[in-house]
Amino acid sequence: MSEPKNDAPRRYIVDGAGHRVLVGLTISETIEFEALDKPDTRPGAELLGEAARVRQARHGERWVELYVKHERAWSDWMAQTRARPAQSPLPSLN
Repeated sequence: MSEPKNDAPRRYIVDGAGHRVLVGLTISETIEFEALDKPDTRPGAELLGEAARVRQARHGERWVELYVKHERAWSDWMAQTRARPAQSPLPSLN
């Protein structure tokens, strides 16, 4: 396994309203995804019972839904980025 690198592209962009969002998600979806992405760290959370497990399963489904939406948009964005011809900042000498 290779060592992780810090050169991975960021998956956040600034939307038209100036909000930092995950590619493909709205600001509200980004906030929701980030909240769902954090484990429940409340004291005693593991003891809440069946209702909590059902809620957690629904949250998991919503997390997957948002992740898939983001991942598809990210893949499209990366493909478009790779397809753009590299433009030199200097004029050609032809």
